Amino acid sequence: MNRLLTLVLSVAVLFGTFSAQLPRTQHHEVRLADFAVNRVAVIGDSYTTGSDQGGNGTSGWPSQVWQALTQHGIAVTPTVAAEGGAGYCTRGNRGSVFEDLTVRAVKPTDVLVVFFGSRNDMNVDPTRLSIAMYGTLKLARQIARSAKFLVVGPSWPTADPPQEIRRIRDVLGYQSELAGATFVDPIAARWFVGKPELIGADGVHPTDAGHTYMAEKLAPLIGAQLNPY
Repeated sequence: MNRLLTLVLSVAVLFGTFSAQLPRTQHHEVRLADFAVNRVAVIGDSYTTGSDQGGNGTSGWPSQVWQALTQHGIAVTPTVAAEGGAGYCTRGNRGSVFEDLTVRAVKPTDVLVVFFGSRNDMNVDPTRLSIAMYGTLKLARQIARSAKFLVVGPSWPTADPPQEIRRIRDVLGYQSELAGATFVDPIAARWFVGKPELIGADGVHPTDAGHTYMAEKLAPLIGAQLNPY
């Protein structure tokens, strides 16, 4: 928790608001060669890939983050592997778990690997979940040995998430610390609490506005891990 607080305070001081305070180049220029430097892999579930409630294509938070970072002089070459219903243990709608998505997305030249989620592991035994998280993060480290890791825990739209969701958060926070990753806790930060317009009619998935909101949260956190030019 102290580590998260330090991160949040540092981001607030360094970046301020999403739209105005991201790191900038001297002339807002991004050289084409720079895109090969900041290679970023993202692994996630429907909160990343989008759903029928919103966040598809350029409306999704990943696209919005890359655009914002590029405009502020942080060039990014992203690879996103996300699958609705997927988790560290739970297979998604195409049969993948986060380990499978890690194999697809992470490259030896990545400078940052981002994991987001997943509430889909709600019904998984805690011991099995911890082992799967450890194995997935270790695999990513074996592939991208010099990359930084940013691990975002599960989100919940209200202030009283079920115990199973808090357990996922706690286990993931522990495994993130073991992996030397920066851990972000949307539950403690109350990302969606009191903002019903950010969650779709299904009560689960973010709307387009919800994805813009996540982009506003994630762009400074991701930008803080990368190299401005």
